[in-house]
Amino acid sequence: MQELDGIRINKYLSSSGVCSRRNADILVSEGRVEVNGVKAAPGMKVGPDDIITVNGKQITVKNEKVVLAYYKSKGITVTEKDKFAQNKISDVIKYPERVTYAGRLDKESEGLLILTNDGDLINRLTSPKYFHEKEYQVKINKEVTPDFIKKMSSGIYLKELNITTRPCVVNKTGKFTFNIVLTQGVNRQIRRMCKELNCYVTSLKRVRIANILLANLKIGEFRKIEGIELQALYNVIHKDC
Repeated sequence: MQELDGIRINKYLSSSGVCSRRNADILVSEGRVEVNGVKAAPGMKVGPDDIITVNGKQITVKNEKVVLAYYKSKGITVTEKDKFAQNKISDVIKYPERVTYAGRLDKESEGLLILTNDGDLINRLTSPKYFHEKEYQVKINKEVTPDFIKKMSSGIYLKELNITTRPCVVNKTGKFTFNIVLTQGVNRQIRRMCKELNCYVTSLKRVRIANILLANLKIGEFRKIEGIELQALYNVIHKDC
């Protein structure tokens, strides 16, 4: 192996589109990654001549970056390996290049997912430290009041997780509906926030991630993000670098 010239194993797996760096560290710690037939160690470096496998399957870094916008329907679990999930994202996405999700969307929700083989893009869109916007249209079981909007916008203390959500932009769009823009991405965040205000979500759709819009996509459809739109996405995710 080329220790001096190589890159860390988690970055290699991320760059190959296998998963985020965080999840790559988990794969390594679980012993599911091998380098030249030997189990990988956390933090080790690999070079172009090394043979890297995950769960016995050889992985290679792809030079061409693929980025897709996909309209996830309700009932699809955003995971690739879960024996208890009836409908996984990996079952419904058929694309010539291997792509994975840049951020999750819970089973009961619908809307925009970004799928890609660009590990750096996955890392920047999913890490809360970069403050990238995600916009949702939400319907709840109670009337949306000015007090509700004020509390949601200011941040909600989530007892289950012992955290307070970041301030966010919330606008009423109907008697029972509102639009919300988050920069945080806590698991089931909007549902948890509404629960703390004694209501529950009856429908939730994500319509934007950074500059990428759900737009005219129909449920189950995807489109390739390219050209000016793709360049704008990369400009957004790297604007604070």
